[in-house]
Amino acid sequence: MKLVVRDVSALLNVSEKTVYQWIAKRNLPAHRINDQYRFNRIELLDWAMAKRLPLAPDILEKAPDDPGEFPETAEALRAGGVFYQVPGGDKATVLAEVVRIMSLPAEVDRDFLLEVLLARESLCSTGIGDGVAIPHVRNPIVIHVPRPILSLSFLEQPVEFDALDGRPVHTLFTIVSATIHGHLQLLSRLSFAMRQPDFKAAIARKAPREEILQQAEVIDKTVTVQNPTDRGNPS
Repeated sequence: MKLVVRDVSALLNVSEKTVYQWIAKRNLPAHRINDQYRFNRIELLDWAMAKRLPLAPDILEKAPDDPGEFPETAEALRAGGVFYQVPGGDKATVLAEVVRIMSLPAEVDRDFLLEVLLARESLCSTGIGDGVAIPHVRNPIVIHVPRPILSLSFLEQPVEFDALDGRPVHTLFTIVSATIHGHLQLLSRLSFAMRQPDFKAAIARKAPREEILQQAEVIDKTVTVQNPTDRGNPS
């Protein structure tokens, strides 16, 4: 769904005037169509995460053809894997190594996945600041996996990622999903997790895999308690 200024105003809890100001001054991603601005949900969520802005749950509006449930953060992370000392001297080589080592179904074309990840980076960096990037494809529906997957990679050395804060990246969360809603749900959960002090601290010190997964499980329980009728939508 293409959002309009009124929708973005509601999702980010700001005035429409502020949205127009962000378009002009803060590079809020917008597409001008027939003299009106249109916004992509995934691009909007990317931008809001980088700016550390809270999001309304409505950004996860369900698509008609999406399944009803998606894995929680810990489940998706167990599926994708946690990796340490990932080698690479630049963005392209690091992403190539991440795609090579991450846990994916055999039918996924890893060369194609790398190609679309690099294409996404050429449009706009997925570096969200504080040394963290979240590589993902711009159109998740082209990647065929049964459920969304999240992979965590700690790099052997920091790499320039053209992040908004100018800092090199040392940690990658890579998302692979077959549906746009699944992608948004997992990206939103990750955004929520990265605002939690214990989880963020565990990532910053490259804690052991099981400790990171335990922290993710704690956050998943928090999200479930806050939204007991909707397992998929973090508040």
